Amino acid sequence: MKASIIKVGDSHGIRIPKPILEQCGFEKEVELEVKNQQLIIKTTKRPRKNWGGCFCKMAANKDDQLIETVNLDW
Repeated sequence: MKASIIKVGDSHGIRIPKPILEQCGFEKEVELEVKNQQLIIKTTKRPRKNWGGCFCKMAANKDDQLIETVNLDW
């Protein structure tokens, strides 16, 4: 898909179609990165941001035990 670069005040921007915004999970803020002359736009949401701390709490409470066993006898 092609997009046009448009003037927005003293800056420039692109219009991103709503379905793409929804598919990517973009809301009010995104991260921009330039790599190998390419612009990478990433969501700022971090759905697993606090998982490390949660895993530590689970281990401390001994709540990180395997609850299902696998039978490897073929």
